[in-house]
Amino acid sequence: MLTRVKSAVAGFMGGIMAGGSSGGGGNPGSELPMKFPYMRPEFLGLCLDEIECSADHIARPILILKETRRLPWATGYAEVINAGKSALNEDQACCEVVVARRRPMSYCPPSTPSKTPTAKRRNSLPNGEGLGLRMDLIHSPSGLVFHYWALFDGHAGSGAAVVASRLLQHHIACQLQAVIEILRNVTSLPPTVLGEEPDNNPYLQGNTPGPHRALTRAASLRGAAGAPGSPCNTPPPPRFFTEKKIQHESLVIGAIENAFKEMDAQIEREKQVYNITGGCTALTVVYLLGKLYVGNAGDSRAIIIRNNEIIPMSTEFTPESERQRLQFLGFMQPHLLGNEFTHLEFPRRVQRKEVGKRMLYRDFTMSGWAYKTIEDEDLKFPLIYGEGKKARVLATIGVTRGLGDHDLKVHDSNIYIKPFLSCCPEVKVYNLMQYEHGADDVLVMGTDGLWDVLSNQEVAEAVTTFLANCDPDDLHRYTMAAQDLVMRARGVLRDRGWRITNERLGSGDDISVFIIPLMYGNRQP
Repeated sequence: MLTRVKSAVAGFMGGIMAGGSSGGGGNPGSELPMKFPYMRPEFLGLCLDEIECSADHIARPILILKETRRLPWATGYAEVINAGKSALNEDQACCEVVVARRRPMSYCPPSTPSKTPTAKRRNSLPNGEGLGLRMDLIHSPSGLVFHYWALFDGHAGSGAAVVASRLLQHHIACQLQAVIEILRNVTSLPPTVLGEEPDNNPYLQGNTPGPHRALTRAASLRGAAGAPGSPCNTPPPPRFFTEKKIQHESLVIGAIENAFKEMDAQIEREKQVYNITGGCTALTVVYLLGKLYVGNAGDSRAIIIRNNEIIPMSTEFTPESERQRLQFLGFMQPHLLGNEFTHLEFPRRVQRKEVGKRMLYRDFTMSGWAYKTIEDEDLKFPLIYGEGKKARVLATIGVTRGLGDHDLKVHDSNIYIKPFLSCCPEVKVYNLMQYEHGADDVLVMGTDGLWDVLSNQEVAEAVTTFLANCDPDDLHRYTMAAQDLVMRARGVLRDRGWRITNERLGSGDDISVFIIPLMYGNRQP
């Protein structure tokens, strides 16, 4: 098994290189067409020659927005390619203003957006000028506008990241369509049953006089007074309130969660007809009706820097952070382990000479450790092995949530890894309307290439210091701050590789960063 694990690592890295060497992140051995060609983010406006020049693993030039271009809210963006782990930059990014139009509930946009899609992409200046998006459309009863930022970190090829960067926002728009009217009606809670008026909901009428008063279940079963068929019409006793109050933001969270699931299902479905390689993590930010919704599936990260305070807006999902979920799945469905892995965790590999001895272990019920007598079953390779950035699921992959990876198997076996991976994001909400934000209050989004070498505190200090030295009226300052941040994480190439402050090892990974000024959120309609 140990030989197989070593081969798995070599094979997986080889797959990354092979997958990265073809346009669009496609598999060079596949005859299927690509869903979308490989590109850098559309908003960068790069030509093919510029894209080719950016893929220099020695110089590693940092790409930023051109001065003639603007993103919504004067958002800053910068990226850099890896130091050679894959031929292409497997990160992807998207930033758009999207209109979700009201449609029948059964409607959903096509897999590939048409020339007149339901979710329309718009370029934007920070305050909305130059959008081509009229204010009467923003307030139109037929549509709902949201701002959208997203980062996708691909692995084993860039195919899944490219597809998700083109389509995930359309899935979010599709999910929001069914609840547009409910979200606009902020004075009433969402109805439990669509089309049902609150006055006709028996669960809400326990203390409301009238002919529609609800019975308790017990009273109804015994034919109590007031029940159909009861001998008298004495009003029944009031029913206690038993229905949950669902807030509007929960509908937006649910829409984002379902959009991730639909995106993952589309990738699986279209892999049969398109060459879509690998998988990707996904970090999205949706601004809608005064709130930011940060959805994360993977190990990218988002933080808010507000008045020198750091507010984490995401959680990384790794083999270590999701150990108990993964172990529980392995315990409940041992066939997924292929008789080669054990769901138990040990501090190190168990050796045959230790059978019969007592050794530290833990299972899905435990956060601490205990001793158990080692059996032959414990000689199998652990479901989760390693720690930190070296931790792996089934000796193969280091992230536990994301999109794609439907064909990923343990090397030289028929054990699929996808059952252990989740496409469901964690969504955190930040109410922009509760605070008056200054020019230096920002949300920073970054792929793991940034956070592997810089802490939240280091990022916050770097961004705050840089912005403090800029003209607050310069809208390009956030792009320059993003460039500075990427430069700090990449470092400088020396004899011993890329180095950052205090001669620490710099990031050899792809790095992508958005810096979103929050003060523009307070100005949105």
